[in-house]
Amino acid sequence: MALLPATITATVRPLSALNSSNDPSYVRILDTTLRDGEQAPGGAMTAEQKIAVARNLVLLGVDVIDAGFPISSPEDFNAVKLIADEVGNMRGGHEPVIMAAARCSKIDIDTAWAAVSGARRPRLGTFIATSEIHMKHKLKKNADEVVAIAREMVAYARSVGFQDISFAAEDSLRSDKDFLCRIFGEVIKAGARTVIIADTVGCSMPSEIGGFVAYIRDHTPGIENAIVSIHCHNDLGLANANTLAGIEAGAREVEVTINGIGERAGNAALEEVVMAIKCRKELMGGLYTGVNTKYLIATSKMVVECTGLNVQPHKAIVGANAFSHESGIHQDGVLKFKGTYEFISREDIGLDLTSEPSIVLGKLSGRHALKSRLLKLGYDLDGTELDDIFKKFKLLTAKKKNITDDDIEELVCSKSMQSEPIWSLGYLQVMHGTMGFSTAVVKLLNVDGQERIACSMGRGPVDAAYKAIDNIIQTPMKLVEYKNSFLDGIHAISLTQVVVSEDNGNISTHCPCTKANGYSNGHAPSEGAIGHSNGNDSSKKANGHAMSFSGSGESTDLVVSSVEAYLRAVNRMVAKKESS
Repeated sequence: MALLPATITATVRPLSALNSSNDPSYVRILDTTLRDGEQAPGGAMTAEQKIAVARNLVLLGVDVIDAGFPISSPEDFNAVKLIADEVGNMRGGHEPVIMAAARCSKIDIDTAWAAVSGARRPRLGTFIATSEIHMKHKLKKNADEVVAIAREMVAYARSVGFQDISFAAEDSLRSDKDFLCRIFGEVIKAGARTVIIADTVGCSMPSEIGGFVAYIRDHTPGIENAIVSIHCHNDLGLANANTLAGIEAGAREVEVTINGIGERAGNAALEEVVMAIKCRKELMGGLYTGVNTKYLIATSKMVVECTGLNVQPHKAIVGANAFSHESGIHQDGVLKFKGTYEFISREDIGLDLTSEPSIVLGKLSGRHALKSRLLKLGYDLDGTELDDIFKKFKLLTAKKKNITDDDIEELVCSKSMQSEPIWSLGYLQVMHGTMGFSTAVVKLLNVDGQERIACSMGRGPVDAAYKAIDNIIQTPMKLVEYKNSFLDGIHAISLTQVVVSEDNGNISTHCPCTKANGYSNGHAPSEGAIGHSNGNDSSKKANGHAMSFSGSGESTDLVVSSVEAYLRAVNRMVAKKESS
């Protein structure tokens, strides 16, 4: 699991550990991915994964990390304690508050203190239900009893050592507003410095939330000594809108999760709430957060990796389609100037422009988009040549939904180049394991049926096989890009795509290989090989553009699919070179 860089510039936050604010425009971000987010079905994480996510939350710059519910299990206690002891003591940079959740009970509070007391800025997040339906059917207690419990437990938390205490009224939005003001006033008097309005079942509308927050701020005794926080669930798809409405009404802390994961339909999404505040600052009254948004994409991907909860393609900010364009009109606009159809800057969220192309070729794509992709592949076509390729492209989109670079190459290449490869695979044998370098033996057949055999060593079976092919073909080339994915199933299919280009320097030597995540049968080119050129950049140009050639392969064996993809790309390069 790759971590983000371990350094971050120290920042001075306007909110102290006791939540007093010297800047009413600052909105504190509490991330509850490790607790409420993990409660999403199938989203459980190991202690090691939680620590890794917590480290990245520090780099992201969240103010409070809700580390978990220590009383729930020994594993959760251990994870919360490790986060408090390590992440809660990261000197020399941003130092977040580390919070542990607890019910209003002494054993929960004692366990929470044991878990987070090692952090320099520990916090207790305690809660009790306040709605009539919860008090009657779940707690089986009346309103006076609930107030007494809340007041007593907040005071008890102070006595065990907690100086920073937040109190959440579970199911706030279905609670009586005056009762909520009463219980908030009592817990503030007992020592709570944050009171949380929770839309626990996600039933509220933005206008309702705004009025609710405003009422609590106007009628709660001692509210000037506390921060109002808002916690929204997404059952009606309104968690983000409700959170923003709460902020506009005076809430100065928001409880959110990465990718919006959480119970049932999830929680308000950190990335969407933060970017809404940042991008529409003028409409939000100049409010701001301390989040370093350049880490949003990386943190989102890490949470997906750790939880296994994938982000839907159309998810705002971090979804695969968030910065993609297929409509010809939109493609033409963003190719001329990104701001025509992208008002959020990709760089602001840490999007890697080299590996996340925005132009998706499909049936709605226009000539401008196709020409742009052709240029990237090394083909500078105009006039009748472009017209002919565009007609073929449109016919292809009527039959195929997803158009790949491989498909575009097929449109450009001649029939002879497509039907009769110059080199084909005779056999492949690899040896690899934990004892050192891998060895590959490759036999290729040329168009005349002649056999060529080569053996090579490499740092992984794919690297060794590619070097053996290079030794046979003896054509200067470099591996520009290598991508691999698997189709799920007991007999997983490995799908490989590569891009190669001519190199006027030495015969290609592939980049050092490292073990790739998810590769069950070996090593694959990585580091510089994935998305970066190997060696010096001396490949031939076509009107200023690198002559590159792509290929794809698929097999139940990763090495075989990688070799098929490489041979296909190399055949195209050699054929193009000979025809020139």
